[in-house]
Amino acid sequence: MDKQELGAFLRSRRGRLQPEDVGLPSGSRRRTPGLRREEVAVLAHISTEYYVRLEQGRAPRPSAEVLAGIADALRLTDAESDHLHVLAGTAPSRAGLHRRDVRPSILALLERLPQTAAVVISASFEVLAWNNLAAALMEDFAELAPEDRNLARRAFLGSARAGATLYGISDAAEFGRHVVMELRSTLARYPSDPAVTGLVDELRGASPAFARLWQRHDVQAAPTLTKTFRHPVVGEITVDCDSLTLTDRDQRLVLYSARPGSQGADALAFLNVLGVASVNASKPR
Repeated sequence: MDKQELGAFLRSRRGRLQPEDVGLPSGSRRRTPGLRREEVAVLAHISTEYYVRLEQGRAPRPSAEVLAGIADALRLTDAESDHLHVLAGTAPSRAGLHRRDVRPSILALLERLPQTAAVVISASFEVLAWNNLAAALMEDFAELAPEDRNLARRAFLGSARAGATLYGISDAAEFGRHVVMELRSTLARYPSDPAVTGLVDELRGASPAFARLWQRHDVQAAPTLTKTFRHPVVGEITVDCDSLTLTDRDQRLVLYSARPGSQGADALAFLNVLGVASVNASKPR
């Protein structure tokens, strides 16, 4: 049970609700936005004292029934409710380190997708595996140190290599918000993994933008259905974006593809023919 993080999460969700959102009169003497603690307690059918202690990080572990009542009172989404249970220690959590070894069948699958750029990403946003088309579309990850393959670090701190950007993607700001939400959930699942805690601490200390988003305590990211890359050789490439969860290793297989006959499909086919070496040689210096 992460008492401090649980309390902060509850405070953030309470502050986003207005009395009228839960069927209560708004009144005229509210000094701060959001519901009062006693209102949440009444809606959750628990004592105000106990709820206050939860927010202050002083209460013992709540039962699943109490958490269900709080989730209902705060109008939590399914993802937020799951996160609440993880923080309270009432949901299964993964002990130790998050896995970074990719299943051999997935590695083989990457090479059987000649028309699709594909990468495997860890729970901490490290690019673990990729196919040739992904390297041509994004960059040759084989040339990078592991820490420079981390998309969270790239999104908020840039790259150690001069002039490198987040591949010119059209939704860079939205991707940054997605990164923060996913990392918050990852930290709840792996609270003792130094790779995860170290990355979060690094980003909070070095990126004001990350720190601001982290304080929001959001945990549910909207799916990205399309993405546009601004490629230095072939220009803009708009592709479909599909993310498949590999549950056994807590990793994601991200696929970038395009409808046959579309401009995106033609651009991907051209990159596939060029190959990584030719793309790198053609990039502006």
